[in-house]
Parts: sequence; C-alpha cells; structure tokens
Amino acid sequence: MKIALLSYEYPPETGFGGIGTYSYYQARGLAKNGHDVHVFAGSTKPGIFHSEHDGVRVTRIKMEGWVHRAVQGLRDRRCWWSTNRTETAYGAYYALKKAMKREHFDVVEFPECGADGLFVTTLLDVPTAVKFHSPARLIMGLYDTPKMDREITAFVEQIAINQCTIRTSCSQFLADEVAAKMHVRPPIHVVPNGIDLDLFDQDDGIDVHERFGLPRDPDSVVVFFANRMEPRKGIHLVKEMCFSVMQEYSNVHFAFAGDDLFGIMKNEIRPFIDANGLQKRFHYFGKLQLPEVRAILKHSADVFLIPSLWENAPYSCIEAMSAGRAIVSSDCGGMPELIKDGETGMIAKNDHAPSFVEALRKVVADADLRQRLGENARREVESRLTDVKIAAQAADLYQREIAGR
Repeated sequence: MKIALLSYEYPPETGFGGIGTYSYYQARGLAKNGHDVHVFAGSTKPGIFHSEHDGVRVTRIKMEGWVHRAVQGLRDRRCWWSTNRTETAYGAYYALKKAMKREHFDVVEFPECGADGLFVTTLLDVPTAVKFHSPARLIMGLYDTPKMDREITAFVEQIAINQCTIRTSCSQFLADEVAAKMHVRPPIHVVPNGIDLDLFDQDDGIDVHERFGLPRDPDSVVVFFANRMEPRKGIHLVKEMCFSVMQEYSNVHFAFAGDDLFGIMKNEIRPFIDANGLQKRFHYFGKLQLPEVRAILKHSADVFLIPSLWENAPYSCIEAMSAGRAIVSSDCGGMPELIKDGETGMIAKNDHAPSFVEALRKVVADADLRQRLGENARREVESRLTDVKIAAQAADLYQREIAGR
C-alpha cells in the first residue's frame, strides 16, 4: 500500500510526545512490512522541507501566510490549542495536496489530536484513517484553558473525525469513551501502539550514574517518574509517596525528569523534601532529551511510576515494559489494558496517594517481585506490541475496510 501519515509531531524536530513517538514507530513499521510511506510533519522553521530515513519519506511544513494571519484573533484570546490545530491542519492539507498531484495514496492516517486531517477530509478525495490518542474534548478540561479554546479545539477535531473513512483507537477504553462522550459512530477498531525493540535496546552510550548522580549501589532502589510536572500526570501525589516510602526504606531514591510547567516541583515538592531532610535521595533533572530518559530507564531505574489521572496507552509505559522494569501505575483509562495487576506491573487507585504508597512498598521490599514483573512486562511487549506486528494489523485493517466500501 501507499500510505500517507499526517502528524505534526514527528522526531527529531517535532518529537514532543507520545503521538510523535507513535508516528515514528508506525511509519518505520509500515516501511519494514514493504509499504510505501510518506510522512507529512510539522517544522519549527517556515517553509517546506524534504528528507528520508529508514525507507520513509518525510515532508515537513510550516506556513506563515493567510491562515496564520486569519487566526490572530484566537491567538490574542490565548486560544493556543485551536490556533495550533488550524495552522497544522492547513499545512498538512497544503503539502498533501501538492504530493497528490504526483502520487496516489491508498489511505491517509492522522491523529485526532491536532486535527491534522481537518482540511484533508473536507477537501481531498482520499480514504482516511483517524487514530485516537487523546481527544481535546476529553482532556482539555484538565488544563487551565479558556472555554472558547476548548470548544473550538473540540469542534475542529470532531470535523476531521466525523468525515474520516476508518476510525481506530490504541485502547478499548478510549474507543468506548469517544463513542459514549463524543458520539463517534462505530466501528472503532482497537489497534495498540507498537515499539521497535531493536532500536530501543541499542546502547545509548550514556553513563547515567556519572551524568545524573544516581546511585551505583546494587542495594539501592530507584523509583523513576518521567513526564510533565502537571496535575494530569499526578505530580501532586508524589509528596506523600516520597515521604512515606523514603521514611520507611533508607535505600530508596526517587528520580524525576520532566518540564516543571507550573512550578509544582520548584514551589511545592522540593521545599517539602528539603524540610523533611530527604534531599540526598531525591533527584530532579528537569526536562531531559528522550535518549537520556531512556538511558535512566534502562540502566538505573528499578521502578517506573505512572500516577496519571488520565492516560490512554502511553509510550512511557510501553518503554518501561520494554526495559523490563516493574511499573506502578494508576488504574486510569487504558492502563489496565497494558498492565495486568500483579503480573506485568502493579495497579493503584487513581488519584489516591495511599494506594500508590502500598503498591510501592510491595515492589521496593521484594527484589524478586520487581524482577518477575519486569520480565513479564518485556515478554508482553515482545509477544504483541512490536512495531512490525502493530503496523501489519493497521495495514490489514485499512485494506479490508477500503475494499469493503
């Protein structure tokens, strides 16, 4: 098949989060399976730029013409999300339209978050597939955003969703949510996220002990959190976790990596840790590059912590599973579909610090349990979540759905 993949987020230039990670693995997985893949991604500088990697063609675009001027009123009202989506959608449409003058695509895939397919589904005659990750209508209420921005963003995303040919979700949880709360018509097919284990396992050459001061002592237990420091990610719960677990176990270290967007780490957590004399076993690295996060995960972390209030199927969890780490996660969203409690990780009650403390105590105190959970998690990824397996599922679905229409 000839497949176009629209995603503003795409490494390395715009590889900001999970959608970019998914798009990268999906594009490469499809190419490995023999498909012709062309990615249309965002750029940080104005213009249109072409490149290629791993058999995947990439066109990056950033436009600063009439669309940029047209949404200035939204920008003035702090409507950053809807402004971004409108500009992203038009850029994707413009680049894809030019490409379609030279080549035919069997299907165009895009994420709902970003509304990348808004103009494509409206103005171009091509089969389209939307992949649900984190719809604005479901998550924007967790952020400090203007009501106008929430409503416009949800509206433009919904247009692309309603007009697409095929709908997929990386978890059954989200498939059910968008059907019930966004009135998305069925079928919504569940196709999980995949990962390239060979790429993930490559030696990164980073000595995390030397670079970040993490303990080399084999008796130490490092609990690692890598995400944005924001309420949606459950950062407000970690004070109680750190205090309870570090007071009880003198060999436990907590390590944090992520952008302190709202000053929660600086103004709340660090002062609390210092006031309780726990600073020697508390590590905050700020925002790190993805290779650094992965190096800590693979070479130093013993436990990976996911206290989020809302998640679908995050790559942070899939990468921790790939690294063979014991995971302690909330029971929110699609997490129970990734983690089987007591088998491939530990599940705690959403937004409930005491439940996390109890789960952390179990894995901190039992090295055999940590090893068993981590090994089972790695086997789970190997058996069903590799990039080529997931790409094959998606391509087979596209072929069946397009042939049946």
